[in-house]
Amino acid sequence: MPIAKGDALPSATFMELTENGPEKVASDEFFKSKRVVLFAVPGAFTPTCSINHLPTYLENRDAILSRGVDEIAVIAVNDPFVMGGWAKATGGEGKIRFLSDPDGAFAKALGMELDLSGGGLGTRSKRYSMLVKDGVVEELNVEDNSGEATVSAAATILGQL
Repeated sequence: MPIAKGDALPSATFMELTENGPEKVASDEFFKSKRVVLFAVPGAFTPTCSINHLPTYLENRDAILSRGVDEIAVIAVNDPFVMGGWAKATGGEGKIRFLSDPDGAFAKALGMELDLSGGGLGTRSKRYSMLVKDGVVEELNVEDNSGEATVSAAATILGQL
C-alpha cells in the first residue's frame, strides 16, 4: 500500500555527492526534528524533471523556506554522481539537497516505484512531492502521469504551507 498522509516514512539510506565523494544519508536523521519538502522525479536530466519540475523548486526556494521549512530535497532513482552532476548543471547545488535512491529501495518502501523499463529507464520513482515533519507525511501530492509536473510542483506545496 502506498504511503499516505499521516504515515511515518520508512527508514532508508540515501546517497549524496559531497566534496568528499558519495556519502550515506540516513533518512531517520535527515527528517529528524525538521520540516522538509521532499519531491521525487523519475530521473535526473530527463526533460520534464529538468525543464518543468526542478525549476519550480529553485524559483520558489526562498518562499518555501520562509514558511517554516528547514530543508528542500529532490530524490531520484539515480546514482549519487548523476544527482551531483544534475545539481551543478541546473544551478541547484547548495540550494536544495540532491539525494540518490540508488537501487530504488526508498521508492519501493513508499509504494512509489514506477516501471519505465519500456522506455529503457528500468524501475524508477513516481513523481510526487511531500511535506514531512519529523519523519511524518503532512502533505502528499502524487502525479497521475509521470510526464507531468503539476500537482507535485512547488506552487502546490506553497499553497499547503
